[in-house]
Amino acid sequence: MEPSTQKKQSGWLSKSLTFIEKVGNKLPDPLTLFFCLSVAVILVSAIAATLNTSVVHPGTNKTISAVSLLTPDGIRKIFTSAVKNFAEFPPLGTVLVAMLGVGVAESTGLLSAALRELVLISPAKLICPFVVLAGIIANLAADAGYVVLVPLGAVIFLAFKRHPLAGLAAAFAGVSGGFSANLVISSLDPLLSGLSQSAAQLINPKYEVNATANYYFMVVSTFLITLIGWFITEKIIEPRLGIYQENESSPMEQLTAKERKGLRWAGYSLLAFAALILVMVVPPQGILRDPEKFTIIPSPLIEGIVLIIALAFFIPGIVYGKVAGTIKNDKDVAKALGDSMASMGYYIALAFMAAQFIAYFSWSNLGVILAVNGANLIKATGFTGLPLLLTFILVSAFINLFLGSASAKWAIMAPIFVPMFMLISYSPELVQTAYRIGDSTTNIITPLMPYFPIVVAFGQKYDKNLGIGTLISLMLPYSIGFFLAWVILFSIWFFLGLPLGPGALMKI
Repeated sequence: MEPSTQKKQSGWLSKSLTFIEKVGNKLPDPLTLFFCLSVAVILVSAIAATLNTSVVHPGTNKTISAVSLLTPDGIRKIFTSAVKNFAEFPPLGTVLVAMLGVGVAESTGLLSAALRELVLISPAKLICPFVVLAGIIANLAADAGYVVLVPLGAVIFLAFKRHPLAGLAAAFAGVSGGFSANLVISSLDPLLSGLSQSAAQLINPKYEVNATANYYFMVVSTFLITLIGWFITEKIIEPRLGIYQENESSPMEQLTAKERKGLRWAGYSLLAFAALILVMVVPPQGILRDPEKFTIIPSPLIEGIVLIIALAFFIPGIVYGKVAGTIKNDKDVAKALGDSMASMGYYIALAFMAAQFIAYFSWSNLGVILAVNGANLIKATGFTGLPLLLTFILVSAFINLFLGSASAKWAIMAPIFVPMFMLISYSPELVQTAYRIGDSTTNIITPLMPYFPIVVAFGQKYDKNLGIGTLISLMLPYSIGFFLAWVILFSIWFFLGLPLGPGALMKI
């Protein structure tokens, strides 16, 4: 008997989500969908170019025109760049490198033993908030959080005899929906603050925006998003998913003496690896710091985080296997590496088509045109004060459905909105905070987000019929819940006039 899901259909919310799921699942397979979208971009680019569609880039004041991909040059580029598009597709390397380490840890039995131990010692009621919070913190690992924590959330829930798709959804909500929350500064903060500072200096050449500009708001948001994610998972998602039936149902087994010994030594090896990384990071001139400025963000540590995560699974996996007896020689390790790549076959095919679509979208300038027109629309509303800021959040969320990169969108939007708000006394830090709320909340419901397809692939392990519509219907409550909660928090923060970060006030 195949694993199955028995969904409960009672209640207007469940029925609405079921309707969205059915409509969404009438879409083709994700691979086919990206092929169709690629063809659509080619055709729309030709129409837009014929109509001389263009916008003025607010950062450079240069005219950005739609570029037809149906010209001889465009067709040549489609053929000659296909391999390059695939090879340079950002999620591809991240996913495959991380999965090399995760695959070994899984094959040797380390993950299974660790999760069984977690189940045996952890209070079941706190697993859900733990998964959501871990997803938010996983943003420190950049895109690797999608690859490691999202499938791990499903495995953890299944180990607790809860629906694995609920665990997958909770982890995805934390990693992606909670992208602008965290307890520490991530690599995104200096990137966004640098763009905000450049935009602010159009008004005040001496204005500086620090990487900690949103830190206080981020920390509070971390706990808020964790609580909202916990509530939505347990009160909306799990009741709707119903009971998950496995092929075999057996009670949780206690760990054997060899498994416990393997876990201990795997833990020791992980601590040793962490100590080695710290030796290269903690000293003021550490090897993994920036070689010129000796900073940690940015630095080789951040740029190499995917390999570090892979090794953090690979090394303990090998140690566990040797101690527990699941690895006899190097051939077993090679087989584990090969098996981990074999399991990624569908995603590799999907990544090829998704890479072509994203490249076509970029070449045609359609993404930039949509973003600039959306930004100009908000300027025409005539709103002021908090309504203007909330409208800005909404527009940011909408634009995020079409242009996924947080930094790319902000590079376009900051030169428009930061000066505009500064002229009515609102600080760049405040505008950046509002932007980040909108940018995070719709990540989890747009198939155009590069990691959306791999989450679909992860989910199909537990429900072979899971499609884009299913995932969107699962994540929509999180998207709405996060949006409303963040808007309320932002409004309270605004009325109280609290600092957004160290020295970062709301008004200038």
